Amino acid sequence: MRFGIKTLDEAEVRGKTVLCRVDINQPVDRAKGTLKSINRIQACVPTVRELSDRGAKVVLMAHQGSDIEYKNFYTTKPHAAVLQQLLGREVKWIDDVCGPAAREAIRALKDGEILLLDNVRFVSEEQTLFEMKLCLTHEQQAKTLLVEKLAPLADLYVCDAFAAAHRDQPSLCGFEQVLPSYMGRLFEKEYCTVSQVMEAPVRPCVFVLGGAKISDAFLMMNTVLSRGVADKILTGGLVGNIFLTALGKEIGSGSVNFILKSNYGEYIEKAKELYAQYGEKIVLPVDLAWVEEGQRREAALGQVPGDITSLDVGSKTAEMYRQEILSAKTVFVNGPMGVFEQAPSELGTKAVWQALADTEGFTVLGGGDSITATEKYGLASQMGYICTGGGALIRFLTGEELPVVKALRHGAELCK
Repeated sequence: MRFGIKTLDEAEVRGKTVLCRVDINQPVDRAKGTLKSINRIQACVPTVRELSDRGAKVVLMAHQGSDIEYKNFYTTKPHAAVLQQLLGREVKWIDDVCGPAAREAIRALKDGEILLLDNVRFVSEEQTLFEMKLCLTHEQQAKTLLVEKLAPLADLYVCDAFAAAHRDQPSLCGFEQVLPSYMGRLFEKEYCTVSQVMEAPVRPCVFVLGGAKISDAFLMMNTVLSRGVADKILTGGLVGNIFLTALGKEIGSGSVNFILKSNYGEYIEKAKELYAQYGEKIVLPVDLAWVEEGQRREAALGQVPGDITSLDVGSKTAEMYRQEILSAKTVFVNGPMGVFEQAPSELGTKAVWQALADTEGFTVLGGGDSITATEKYGLASQMGYICTGGGALIRFLTGEELPVVKALRHGAELCK
């Protein structure tokens, strides 16, 4: 048991039917009916393989598509094909979630066989709008259609979906109320890794926060600074621009207009408050870059033209951040330094990512853009740990108890 949650080391699964919730949500090419990325599917392979090798009848539940707009939902059929290829063994798939066909397919499974059900979000109670409007307790989730139909067919439940651990939905939090429950290998690795960063990081501990998800970044900063987790925070992207604006620095009217039009004005005041209290730990860009007629332009703070839109940190900032990262023992990264998708504005992100690859410290990356940057620069094998979770990781780092963690602790009490 770790953190009050049972691990697979404590589970007897041979001959047992195991409901396993995974997060294999990936970008989809709808025209071709294929997946644009398979990193989350690759991440869950060790758990699925272990359950199958140990003789379990493995029933996989997963979602695919936006959790708000129904039009973005998509079948999990292509995921089954990818998983089958990665495992080197058959992965059955059925066009059903918890109806008669799905239940019959589950009953027909033999030891070691694997079945992937269709997108759980085809069931209304799995949609985030349902979650947000009804706010069901975990006990109430145990009485939803999905749980009442599938739980009687299973002997135990395994959650390997740390990336969705911030969601409070029946497939994630309902089964633990009625079935002995365990965390899968991916969940265990990710939860233990981020717990280490929060509770006992090897110092100096540096956080690199960029990108455009401002609310997440500010929640994180407040937590890791007030708890003394972060020794320094290196800022970039929109996060850095907001801090510079709060301190009265010129970042270009285009940048300021974007902040205000995106309703991020409130964070300017929050940045002032954070900097007043923790300014010695918050590191800001010393120069900025923009693109003019397709060419990269840079200027030091105080010399930035008033009409530009800054799209990246400058070269001096990139080198300063590189040195901070190389001297750190623990580095957590969420978000790029700028618009790295375009060559003229990728220098800052590319330099920071190369420093992450070069440092001898332990690196932890999280968030979709961070993973995309890592893949773009081919540095995945040189990173310490790449977390599949975005929202769950951020919520954890803000000090929030994740709903799935709470549910798994309850499910641990049902284990014999």
